[in-house]
Amino acid sequence: MKRFLPILVLVCLGCFAAEGSPQSQAVPASSQAAPEAAPPQGAPKSENAKPENAADANARKAKALIDQAIEALGGQNYLNIRDREAQGRGYSFHHGRPSGAGSIFWSFAEFPDKERVEYTKERDIARVYAGNKAYEITYKGPKQIDEKERQDYLRLRQFSLDSILRTWINEPGVILLYEGNALAAQHETVQVSVINTKNESVTLYLDADTHLPVKKSFEWRDPVDRQKNLEEEVYENYRPVSGIMAPYNVTRYFNGDMSNQRFLNSVTINQGLDQAMFDANSGYNPNKPAGKR
Repeated sequence: MKRFLPILVLVCLGCFAAEGSPQSQAVPASSQAAPEAAPPQGAPKSENAKPENAADANARKAKALIDQAIEALGGQNYLNIRDREAQGRGYSFHHGRPSGAGSIFWSFAEFPDKERVEYTKERDIARVYAGNKAYEITYKGPKQIDEKERQDYLRLRQFSLDSILRTWINEPGVILLYEGNALAAQHETVQVSVINTKNESVTLYLDADTHLPVKKSFEWRDPVDRQKNLEEEVYENYRPVSGIMAPYNVTRYFNGDMSNQRFLNSVTINQGLDQAMFDANSGYNPNKPAGKR
């Protein structure tokens, strides 16, 4: 036994030396593992990226639906409208009830921010809007309209269908949302919302078959009582005019009550307009126009 003792001691010392050597120490799994291979091109991304992908797909679908609506309205012919003339009859409502027998009118609009609306058979009463200015013209001459009425008009122009489809959707930072199917004005429609960088939003209801706009709605907060108001506009009786589709019947609603209806008899586009008609102080006479642009 004594002769084997030195050998046993040497064996044990060799084992201790092997365990303490750097080469034999355990290496962390993280340093042993090979680098993770990058996912092949086109492979689905991780779970964390799914919400972003879904949002992108939703925005692309909303943009495609809006493009279809523009194409249905006339495509480039619609986008290139410079001016529009219309003649018809309008009716006002108060809390959903008629507030008069209606009035004949002539409307002249030049994009993006000029409009003149003439009333009575003699066309001797007019309202002129140019930029942010608004006037009423009678036999007494021009005067600025009431501030509330001016703001109401500017809001309607800002949220108009033409403004949404020709300006809003091209602004940097705009958000487009597809919101599914909806029933609007007794039509099967698809619902798309447009949100600008001011956090203002408009919802469009597009006919599921024709792709034409059926309805538009938006909300705004009254600066005085801070209450929200809902304004809606319904478009009906589309007819072709010089390569575009124009709605000849337009109905407006305010907080669910009908507020205004317009029935057009004629629509003309890109005929050129006399610029004097948009100058309240020009003395423009609609029955003796000086000339066109």
